[in-house]
Amino acid sequence: MKLIKLFALSGLLIGLIMQSAFSAGKLIISANTSDAAPRAAFEAIVEKFRAANPSIDVQFNVTEHEAYKTAIRTFIAADEGPDVGFWFAGNRMAGFVADGLFEDVSDVWAKNGLDKTMSSTMPSITFGGKQYGLPYSYYQWGVYYRKDIYEANGISVPKTYDELLANCKKLKAAGITPVTIGTKYLWTAAGWFDYLNMRTNGLDYHINLMLGKTSYTDQGVVNTFKNWEKAVDAECFLDGHQNYSWQEGQAPLINGEAASYLMGNFLVGNLPEETQNQLDFHQFPPIDPSMELGEDAPTDLIFVPSNAQNKDNAKLFLSFVSSAENLSDLNEALGQLSPHSGSAAPSDRFQKAGAAMLSKSKTAQFYDRDTTPEMASVGMQGFQEFMLDPSSMMDILEEIEEERKRIFGN
Repeated sequence: MKLIKLFALSGLLIGLIMQSAFSAGKLIISANTSDAAPRAAFEAIVEKFRAANPSIDVQFNVTEHEAYKTAIRTFIAADEGPDVGFWFAGNRMAGFVADGLFEDVSDVWAKNGLDKTMSSTMPSITFGGKQYGLPYSYYQWGVYYRKDIYEANGISVPKTYDELLANCKKLKAAGITPVTIGTKYLWTAAGWFDYLNMRTNGLDYHINLMLGKTSYTDQGVVNTFKNWEKAVDAECFLDGHQNYSWQEGQAPLINGEAASYLMGNFLVGNLPEETQNQLDFHQFPPIDPSMELGEDAPTDLIFVPSNAQNKDNAKLFLSFVSSAENLSDLNEALGQLSPHSGSAAPSDRFQKAGAAMLSKSKTAQFYDRDTTPEMASVGMQGFQEFMLDPSSMMDILEEIEEERKRIFGN
């Protein structure tokens, strides 16, 4: 009898040990946060998760941001992928969801009441009534400019697009690059297209174009490109921009050789403190005063790949990140905006300015998030080509339009 009890007790202990090992397990996170500020921000939140869950072996792997865009297509289609990945809301995730590559995390949303506290970003990750990711941050785009350069050259914040063009001419004549930009990886040119198109035609028109419902040879798009041509003719842009990444495009701003940069708020955290102290922010000015001022406000997310091996731990991590406190801390470090309604109000002046601007605006995500990846690739290549040779405008638009017809079938 004692022997039977001993075996029973041993079996119970082994079962408990196995259960403990299984419940702890691993968590492999694959991140695209390779720039200094976002990397540090997520390393801090991962360390906080480790402290709260000491039995989970957490691996935090970071891939360079541009390389990650290729790597994700490999790891989410492999037999075994990481447990948590990083990606973008909207159309950039839609294809992966349709292919069954993102895990349904509606249970995380329901468990944490996120439909109430994160309702503003919920539509961007919802497909067929289900949630497929956790937005952790969104941020404004706008014109970041050096106050000292503006003041030294008698430049005021432009209230109209014509004033912006006049500022470009004045700065260029003084030997200063009016607007720095690096279009080597194309997407920065899309920022200019988004704003010029929203200011020329309005947000609704822009979204219909993103959805493939409007032709790229439509007169509205032609008018957008004509407005863009004015900026090229005014010599607004950094010479040789096609040779520089967006990070390399920061150098003229830091060195005092360029006056401004149209960019997302993540720019600020990458700049030295002395540059930040000289920096200010303004909204992209109107072109047609009758048009409502739409804004780009991209939303970033974490998700669970369908091929993840530790889905329970992955969902535990998403739940952990989703708290108002953790999203406040994370976005304070990122210099971005928390999607959680219960998060503390931002203390950073750029975040405050962005929050105030976005509270009064309707928003898009961003060109390569609002349209399909295939369409974005074609469009952004055309945008860069146009910036280098505006005389080829109609040829470029006709080529993009042919691809739109092929991709969207209309």
